[in-house]
Amino acid sequence: MVTAIHDNLFAPEVMADPYTYFGMLREEDPVHWNENLRQWIITRYDDLVWVARNHQLFSSENFTRDTRPPLPPIAEEDLELNDHIRALGSNSFIQHDRPKHIDMRMVLHGYFNPKKIDLWRSMVQSAIKFLLDQADEKGELDVMADFAAPLPLLVIAQMMGVPTEDRPYIKDLATKLLANGGEGADRTKAAAEGQIKMREYLVPMVEDRLVNPTDDLLSLVVSGEKTGVYNREETLAAAVLLLIAGHVTTLNLICNGTLAFIRNPEQWEILREDPAGMTQRATEECLRYDPPVKGIQRIATQDVEVGGTPIREGESVRWMISSANRDPRTFDEPDKFDINRWPNRHVGFGSGVHHCLGVNLARMEGQEAFRALAKRFDSLHLKTEDLEYAPTIAFRSLVSLPVSWD
Repeated sequence: MVTAIHDNLFAPEVMADPYTYFGMLREEDPVHWNENLRQWIITRYDDLVWVARNHQLFSSENFTRDTRPPLPPIAEEDLELNDHIRALGSNSFIQHDRPKHIDMRMVLHGYFNPKKIDLWRSMVQSAIKFLLDQADEKGELDVMADFAAPLPLLVIAQMMGVPTEDRPYIKDLATKLLANGGEGADRTKAAAEGQIKMREYLVPMVEDRLVNPTDDLLSLVVSGEKTGVYNREETLAAAVLLLIAGHVTTLNLICNGTLAFIRNPEQWEILREDPAGMTQRATEECLRYDPPVKGIQRIATQDVEVGGTPIREGESVRWMISSANRDPRTFDEPDKFDINRWPNRHVGFGSGVHHCLGVNLARMEGQEAFRALAKRFDSLHLKTEDLEYAPTIAFRSLVSLPVSWD
């Protein structure tokens, strides 16, 4: 018998602990129709991987194919702004299907291969040392505000050629733009402001790179416009995506992973005993145990069944990474944080043709961050158990993580 489960994914207890909620869904109703969001919630690992890999059945073109009104509802006067957000967002390469998606992605693909990313490792190590030296001088550390958030933004901004003095502005715009993933009725105003101002900021930089290309990542994006793969709006959308995705997911990885270590001190000791040898496994377990992205949306392109449940053409599905990574059918003791877990088949970076482009960068930043923390601090302690998560169903994002240390 199916247990009655509420459909409010923004409920405080779901924000604080999505794993209990989605675990119930996974066992009772693994392909669940959420009435509040008017979409299917997919929670089992095998179902997620099947949906992700059958890209011809589930489209990534959410902004153009999804005909639902904004959910949760927004103010009526903001509907035009919402249309504007969707129109601009539809130009992003992650909002396209094959073959266009592949052509657009290949413009950037070579930049993110392991050898290229490894060239940035020494810069990342220097940035980490600088941030942790600052914490030592102050004698206090908010892992989110002082470490996890500034590190990946510094890195992606450096890659993109964003001037140092402009980086706080970019961070502020990114925060506003991501507000659209929340539940507030006024969220659209903030998101539209972030999107419009980000675009305005990037236009002169794009025009300069067209005439004066450099070796930075933005010049590579602009090369896609020169060759006709991107039009101007697609160029700008790619640049916006790189600036946002290039730091938001990684900051959550670092912050969530640090919290997992604090709450599992025996795992911290394992990492501290062999930082060089255990960092890779530790980072993968952080990505599995408390992943930075909770879920991803798709649109069914035809009538199809998932796990025996019929889904109609045009209906929205949301696969839950948070749930799949704790599926006991795939992982032994899934609710245990175990950095010796190997192989680790998590789907923290998604699966299929839309597998995260920046996976090598995120992994490298996470590995260097955890290695440096383990070498520097014998132990870390929470300064409060009253932790707050940003009210979004897209990301697993702590608002702050103040810690002390021995």
